[in-house]
Amino acid sequence: MTLADLPDIQITHHARATRLRLRVEPTQIRLTVPKFCSQKQIQAFLGESEQWMIETWQKQQNKVGQLDRSLPIQLNLFNLEQPLAVIYKTQKQSFIFDEQNHQLWVSDRQPEQYLKAFVIAYAKQHLPFYLAQIAGETGLQYSQCSIRQPKTRWGSCSAKHDIMLNSGLVLFPLEITRYVCVHELAHTVYFDHSAHFWAKVAECDPNFKQHRHTLKNTTLPFWWFSS
Repeated sequence: MTLADLPDIQITHHARATRLRLRVEPTQIRLTVPKFCSQKQIQAFLGESEQWMIETWQKQQNKVGQLDRSLPIQLNLFNLEQPLAVIYKTQKQSFIFDEQNHQLWVSDRQPEQYLKAFVIAYAKQHLPFYLAQIAGETGLQYSQCSIRQPKTRWGSCSAKHDIMLNSGLVLFPLEITRYVCVHELAHTVYFDHSAHFWAKVAECDPNFKQHRHTLKNTTLPFWWFSS
């Protein structure tokens, strides 16, 4: 594999960035650049990082290739005590959620996309209420909550204290989803990743390091990446 085999690098200029930061994800490569960094500095940094990028991208692709490609017959969601039984069948609706009987009926026309559509709909219904619950428990206040599907972020907090949560969080255990909520709520007090910020996170989630590690090392199922 050579540099030409890699995807186009997504370059983002960030006002709060203090150094060049390269991230290799399963679907893209991102470079965060300080506001006043020159093109010459960017090219020099990419040149120095070329071998690492190639090796890391190859590892990511191997990992994705090893994912189980079978569709799940059960779906664990962050706020349910027992998994949903997933049944694939011919039906007009994309999906039918039988909450009382813990069943999810998914159309077999495009099951990957419809399974993802259900998760997004479920996230939009439940994550905002869960964030409000955690805000009440921690005493940390925010303005608004939005649920989206960014490729590389689990959440974000704006300067106006608007919080975004990734809908994929409903596929994680409750303590992992809670950690992300705590992380973003802590940004309403400390708009950085300083020692004070992490102290606030630890105050609300003593096991945050373990939860953070789990989040960073968990790959979502293949059907989540369907268009």
